[in-house]
Amino acid sequence: MSTGVPRMLEGLKVIDMTSIIFGPFCTQILADMGATVIKVETPQGDLMRRSGAYARTYGMGAAHMTLNRGKKSVVLDLKQDRDAEAMRRLIAGSDVFIHNVRGKAIERLGFGYDALTAVKRDLIYVHCTGYGSGGPYADLPAYDDVIQAASGLASLPGKVDGNPVPRYTPSTIVDKVAGLYAAYAVLAAFIHRLRTQEGQFVEVPMFETFTQFLLEEHLAGGTFEPACGPVGYRRQLEPFRQPFRTSDGYLSIVPYGDENWVKVLTLLGDAAFLDDPRVATPALRVENADVLYHRLAELTPAHSTATLQELFVAASIPAMPVRDIATIKDDPHLSATGFFRRTAHPSEGGYHAMQPPVRFGVAMPDPGHAPLLGEHTDEVLASLNMTERDMPQATPVARSAA
Repeated sequence: MSTGVPRMLEGLKVIDMTSIIFGPFCTQILADMGATVIKVETPQGDLMRRSGAYARTYGMGAAHMTLNRGKKSVVLDLKQDRDAEAMRRLIAGSDVFIHNVRGKAIERLGFGYDALTAVKRDLIYVHCTGYGSGGPYADLPAYDDVIQAASGLASLPGKVDGNPVPRYTPSTIVDKVAGLYAAYAVLAAFIHRLRTQEGQFVEVPMFETFTQFLLEEHLAGGTFEPACGPVGYRRQLEPFRQPFRTSDGYLSIVPYGDENWVKVLTLLGDAAFLDDPRVATPALRVENADVLYHRLAELTPAHSTATLQELFVAASIPAMPVRDIATIKDDPHLSATGFFRRTAHPSEGGYHAMQPPVRFGVAMPDPGHAPLLGEHTDEVLASLNMTERDMPQATPVARSAA
């Protein structure tokens, strides 16, 4: 429902030819803030449409319902001349063109940066890519897992538990981090254009963005030349710095700073442990933090999760129970803040929509729903003075009996 209040990015028009998660997460953020995002898809549609659970319509999967909410879907086959012309007209009337096609392939299609600046002089052209241009990996394909490997993230669990087998973090964390970088890059380029009337080429490489993200703390001693210590942020790699077992579950406890360590051990009735020569001074407690974590892990099983949380919260020590992700929708804080809102999609029925987490002083209207494949093709073509005739058709999708 319209509130009559202009949305933050109202008037910004984005042509989005990205797929999977990296690019769509970027444009989801822009759409949430009010940008008009036209998602250009092949007749088969974005692969993420078919990833994960779906309620009624194959091609309207759970990830797509969030990643592509508030966007318009247009089906075009850029290998066809008429479709390519429609795309050029779309771009000519837009502010931003964003895609994740590899460089050589987009040039062959005729949609490289130089070709499109002839169509739109002040275009903001954003390339979401796996690896930065100019390096030996530039033309390689990239997905979340391979960047977790290449950046060193997959090696970190073994530095904590001693298991030499590399492991992936069970989240598409690289895609989403890179999507955040891409979102701020679009906004920065748009502000630059408002000030100078100049468009520009923007490259957002997954490998470099995530490596920077990871090494903000983990470059550690390798920051200096010569190195003054190992790479890897020690606090994050402490083997006993894990959720602590209680009598009925697990609790995350973060006694950050010397004052809080003293509080924790005192509250647990073991202040005398601070006389141990390994942790007898603040400096030694920093140097031998693993000793403190190990002792804390020995003390917590004697208490229930609720008892410990109440104790630590009262003492202003961060502590939260470890929740099974399957129960996250029941969180009382998220319920109170309206983070999950049950709504109804025109074709898919009821679903839980996560609200944009950043809150502004200006009221923001509802982000809207994810589109069916090709739902807005006719509407957008009509705005370009083109007709549906000879344009590609979306691949039919099967509906369940639900």
